[in-house]
Amino acid sequence: MFEKTYLSHSEEETKNLAKKLALTLKGGDIVLLYGDLGAGKTTFVKGLASACGMSENNITSPTFILMNVHPIKSPTKALPLKILTHIDTYRLKTEQELIDIGVEDYLAAPDSLCVIEWPEKMNTLLKRKKIISIFIEHLEKNQRRITLKK
Repeated sequence: MFEKTYLSHSEEETKNLAKKLALTLKGGDIVLLYGDLGAGKTTFVKGLASACGMSENNITSPTFILMNVHPIKSPTKALPLKILTHIDTYRLKTEQELIDIGVEDYLAAPDSLCVIEWPEKMNTLLKRKKIISIFIEHLEKNQRRITLKK
């Protein structure tokens, strides 16, 4: 297992770390984001989206709808993905809710990057999947400890 820890002192640093991580990802990867409310999980997703050539303004947490599927209009050679799937299970009652909205079409799909906030609530669906875990801890006002585990 690979593990690396970083300190971020701003939203911009968090996004830049996500952009660097994005360049190591490929279709079918699933990124799990752990952290308290306000830790910076959605900020991290904005950095991943930016690396995919998307506007950060289009990225909001799908807290109430569970899943946003973002087509990537201009895949790059470094990141040849067609879809960024952003899932937030904070309000999830059962995994069946995700199955009902078609999440299985995107989990580990070869042309998709799937990012999941609050993944603790969907353990069964993640079994035997290739995952990268990101733990974001709020230390001080603008300081975060971000730990990547592969």
